[in-house]
Amino acid sequence: MCYEEYEAAIEAFIRSNGITRCPTACALPTQGTVAAADRAALQRYAEHRSQSRRQQIIARNRSFWTSKVLAGPGE
Repeated sequence: MCYEEYEAAIEAFIRSNGITRCPTACALPTQGTVAAADRAALQRYAEHRSQSRRQQIIARNRSFWTSKVLAGPGE
């Protein structure tokens, strides 16, 4: 497939699916609106991810300090 055919296929896909922006991370806001359910789901995901990261850090720190205590002084 040559470059022109590739570009035409992309344009046809965008026209047929009504995509108004890049599906990956975009730097600028678009004209579209996000449904309240999607915003809520994203918020829950972000909170879950943050909690998971905090738990991993706590577990890593606990493991580090436990190994230090068990190793004893001077080791």
